[in-house]
Amino acid sequence: MARLLEKLPPGRALEFLHNIVDGICGRAYPRYQDYSNVWSLSEWMEVLEKTKTYFKTAVGKNISDEEAARQIIELNSDCQEAITKCLKGRKEEIRNALVEGVNAISSAQLQDFDWQLKLALSSDKISMLQMPLLNLDLDVRENGEIKPISIEMNKEELQNLINALEAANKVVLQLK
Repeated sequence: MARLLEKLPPGRALEFLHNIVDGICGRAYPRYQDYSNVWSLSEWMEVLEKTKTYFKTAVGKNISDEEAARQIIELNSDCQEAITKCLKGRKEEIRNALVEGVNAISSAQLQDFDWQLKLALSSDKISMLQMPLLNLDLDVRENGEIKPISIEMNKEELQNLINALEAANKVVLQLK
């Protein structure tokens, strides 16, 4: 993430970071076309994923400001300042978005699921990345009504889901 964020022109880092947080909070993520002059497509996908992961981890694990700063020490001072400012200013908003996501999952009852694995081939640039994706289709009962939910996940997101489900299973087993 370090060398990639530093490719942003001065003054654009804070805007980019706030757009990432907007996406985490359910609004629109930044668009590649707005940053195509800064990063290649593969760099874009990497910086987007690593920045999202940084914010979600920092807030989700409730790490201290000092620890959050240590994790970005390799960045130049402008990027460090922008990340710290964005994280401090929007920590509660990120936390609420993460909690809402967990609550939405926990208040619903899974009725059925289906999955399939595919390789992202939607354009020649993306196909060169050969990124495996999982399509997960869930039938969820919420308030007596069954709603279909489709989720597309990359390998890292799938691993995070598996880890979260294993942790939830441990909690359920402890409650028995």
